[in-house]
Amino acid sequence: MEPSSGHAFSMQGTAETASVAPRMETEQAVDSRETLVPPPGTGESTVARAAAAARQVMAQRGDNEWPRPAKTRVITVANQKGGVGKTTTSVNLAAALAMHGAQVLVVDLDPQGNASTALGIDHHADVPSMYHVLIEERPLAEIVMASPELPNLYCAPATLHLAGAEIELVSKVARESRLRRALDDYDKSRFDYVLIDCPPSLGLLTLNALVGGDELLIPIQCEYYALEGLSQLLGTVDLVTSHLNPTLNVSTILLTMYDARTRLAAQVAEEVRSHFGETVLKTLIPRSVRVSEAPSYGQSVMTYDPGSTGALAYSEAASEIAHRWAEVAS
Repeated sequence: MEPSSGHAFSMQGTAETASVAPRMETEQAVDSRETLVPPPGTGESTVARAAAAARQVMAQRGDNEWPRPAKTRVITVANQKGGVGKTTTSVNLAAALAMHGAQVLVVDLDPQGNASTALGIDHHADVPSMYHVLIEERPLAEIVMASPELPNLYCAPATLHLAGAEIELVSKVARESRLRRALDDYDKSRFDYVLIDCPPSLGLLTLNALVGGDELLIPIQCEYYALEGLSQLLGTVDLVTSHLNPTLNVSTILLTMYDARTRLAAQVAEEVRSHFGETVLKTLIPRSVRVSEAPSYGQSVMTYDPGSTGALAYSEAASEIAHRWAEVAS
């Protein structure tokens, strides 16, 4: 399926929500009892466990190979509301895609550097980072580092210097398109996916990410304030497509922090699907302790506990992204 243009979404029924919720309840029950592979620290290496879990999940689904995009897909992961799972989504989708053979780069634009942490990338003050790319125009190739997570996974790290970049960018020439220029000058054709993780704001860092991306993925939490601020984000997208990046397309909405035990979560999922139709992935990301624990070990949940509910859900979401819009390279 090709991405729809803009965000003029179609309406659709909510039968999917009803069918998915019981499935997530079952998965949560399974997650509380056991995992498909040994838990962390039982002797197997991180990469070995991740690869074994990936093979097991693919065998269960009969899904031996995911399609590769014909050209690099640059996907911005943004929502100015904090705590919706932007970084968690960026990191775990990237790891899931890498586990299935895709070459993936994560660009960390959040001054907190949480994506860098989760990918096991050192990002102390002396490390060349996205700050140097945006402010000093250092080539992106000089800061990209391989993640120890998986062989196909790379990261352009963030440091606390980025916190001051919002102010410093104000006086720079072409301040909104500095990331776009850096990506255009970089040989990103070596990657199948570039995922840009944004800070929880609509400042110049997020604006650079919107101008630099071709697709926009919006994580929305299944809680009461889920849609708060979403209209402001979509309004910003309208401005960006009108004046700065006409190719930007709202291609994906992902429902996160789904708790099948609450009626509210199902209602929020139903509301989002009724407004945004097929742009919303079928997969729901459940609340998961494993997902929250993984970054403290410098890992994504895909390698920290590949058999957990959170890892399986992100694997399913990544599979949807790979299958729904990617053209299979000839």
